[in-house]
Formats: sequence, C-alpha cells, structure tokens
Amino acid sequence: MNHIQLNRIQEIINDAVSKQYISGASCLIHQNGQEQGYWSAGTAVKETGKIFSRDTICRMYSMSKPVTSVAVMMLIEEGKIDLMDDVAKFIPEFSNPEYCAENGRIVPSTRPVTIQDLLNMTSGLTYGGSPDENGKQTTALIENVKARINSEDPVTTKEFARRLGKIPLAFEPGTDYQYGLSADVLGEVVETVSGINFGEFLKTRIFDPLGMKDTGFYVPEEKQSRLAQVYQHISPSELTVYTAPNLGIQHNMRRPPAYEAGGAGLVSTIDDYMNFTRMLLQNGSLKNAHILQSRTINSMRSAHLSQKLQQSFESKMPHLSGYTYANLLRIMTDPGQSKSFGEAGEYGWDGWLGTFMMVDPGNNLAMVFFTQLTDTGMSTTVRRIKNVVYSAL
Repeated sequence: MNHIQLNRIQEIINDAVSKQYISGASCLIHQNGQEQGYWSAGTAVKETGKIFSRDTICRMYSMSKPVTSVAVMMLIEEGKIDLMDDVAKFIPEFSNPEYCAENGRIVPSTRPVTIQDLLNMTSGLTYGGSPDENGKQTTALIENVKARINSEDPVTTKEFARRLGKIPLAFEPGTDYQYGLSADVLGEVVETVSGINFGEFLKTRIFDPLGMKDTGFYVPEEKQSRLAQVYQHISPSELTVYTAPNLGIQHNMRRPPAYEAGGAGLVSTIDDYMNFTRMLLQNGSLKNAHILQSRTINSMRSAHLSQKLQQSFESKMPHLSGYTYANLLRIMTDPGQSKSFGEAGEYGWDGWLGTFMMVDPGNNLAMVFFTQLTDTGMSTTVRRIKNVVYSAL
C-alpha cells in the first residue's frame, strides 16, 4: 500500500475532530497479514481530555451483529441449526405468526419465520416506530426493557425474544426486507441450542480463542476508565453528552446485562475487533484459533437477497447502493453503484455510534474505524477514509 497516500487518513480524522463533527476516533488497517497503519485523534472523554487511543473501549451497537452471525454459523456448521428451521422450534412463541396487512388487519402468515429470515432481515421484525401494531408493540417492548434495566427484575434475553415472538410481524416472513431486531432473536436461538448464556457462548467460542480480552456485554470496574463517552450533535459543529439507554442497552455498561442483545449489546477495542475482522479475512482462523471453516465463511460472504428483496433493501438503505445484504452483513456486488470506492466481494457492517468494519478478501484487506457519535452508521468520515484506502492500493 502507498503509505504516503494512507497518511491522509490522519488529516481526515483531525479535520472531523477540529470541526467538532466527532469528539475522537481511531482507524486501523491490515493488509496481507501486516498492520498497515493506525491513526487516531481527539478525545474519548472530551470533559476530562482523555485521549482516544488503541485501548479505548467503545460500544459496538450494530457491529455486534456480525459476531452474532458467526455464532449462528458455528452452530450451522456443527449441524445443530438449519437455515430453513422454523424459529418456533427454539422459541415456541414464534409458532403461528401473524403479520400486519393493509387497513390495519392482522392476518395469519402462510409460512414460518426461519433462521435464514433472521439472518437476512426478512423476518418481519423491526425496531418499532411505525404506526401499525408491529411498530407500536415493538416500541413498547423496547421501552419496557429500558424501564426495567436497573430494576430487580430486568428483561432477559429469553423474555425479550419470547415477547417479540408474540408481536404481529410488519409483513409476511420472506416477502420484504426490514432492518430490525432479528439478530437479537438469534442470540436467544444460540442460547437455546448451546445450552449456555449467549454471552458465555461468545466468550468461550469466539472472544477467548481470538484474544479479544476487552470484548463483551459490559465493562468491568477496572476497565471503566477506558470506556469512551457517547456524544450527539446539538448543531452541526456542537457536541453534547448522550446518556440514554438506546434500544435497551445500558449506557454505563457497568454490569452484566440480563438482556444480552445480539444486535446491539457488545463493547470492544479496535485491536480486539480487528482480531475478529482478520479471522473473517483469513477464512475463519487467526493464529491458532479456528472459529469457522473456510467454506462456511465463503457461504456467509457470497449469499445475497433475491431480486425483489434487493429492490426493497435498496429503497430502504439508499446509502448502501452497490451492496446486497445477507447473514447480518452488507456485501458489495456492484462497485459502480457504490457511494464510495470499493471492490466486489467487500463486506462488513457498521454501528449506530459510528463504528465500522470492512473485510475485502480480493485485496486481503481489513479495516476497522471507531468513534462514539449517535445516529452515525457509515459516515462521511468513513467514506472519505475508504476512498483514500482504495486509492492507496
């Protein structure tokens, strides 16, 4: 890689911090088994001046989803789950699903919610917010998780999935695409099939083998000083602290949560998450850890939505034009349609607070970007960095 070109990444992050677009950020790139560079700027906690560094712990939000996908793939590989399995086999409340039809009618579905529907976000589960019964009841469930988060009786992973199973779906499974709570249900499927807590499964089967010592569903007391603050914009160039438990995820991450959210609950460091990303890049193995078989990784990253579902995905996720979606991942299929430089086969995901990961097998390339800004996802900062990276190849 052209390292003179790569050094522009520092300028991009510096610029975003100086304009108060973000408080701080870091970026790490690996190619051909070597670290190609690490860049960071700004603060993890603006109020104390604590620098954003390599050991800064960040909330992953939706970048938890690829980890959940890998956990499910491990069980599929072991023959314990089938993509066509009815979710009701693991969570009985998903039996006889109903969905919201036109004119506010609730009608029975002609088919079940399958594991593949959960992996591809074609389940009819949402994040709530819409005026129909699905939206109202899903929003109420998330609000209940928040209300009970610090109580003696918090909502558990199992309770969450079971209550979700009783809510009418937004549409008949398999007929549409909608980003939502599918990954959180998969967390409970993993629990049921493995017989251990979801967090314990991730720790023993993925995090410990990959040396991801700072990754999990909470931040123990001795590591709390490394946890980044979350910020939101009150104007384009003014940041303020954000402390709400978005999606029912505890803000201070101080204790093991009862609800281990497979779609949003993890924290990690940039080096930890890069280990996970490199495992994907190296076809399921990193050093002495063998997480998945190479054919399983190949299936994960070559899956795609059908033509009809693809159109729905493109209309709802216009910033991801050029990509398809499968296995809780965006997968590049048409670089010419993309909003940033990239190549066919590049895949990954991002998080609500601006974390981003990318795996590009064709260029033997992996990139991880960390920041903690609300409503961010794949930001202009990430697109600029991506453009620099691809022009440096």
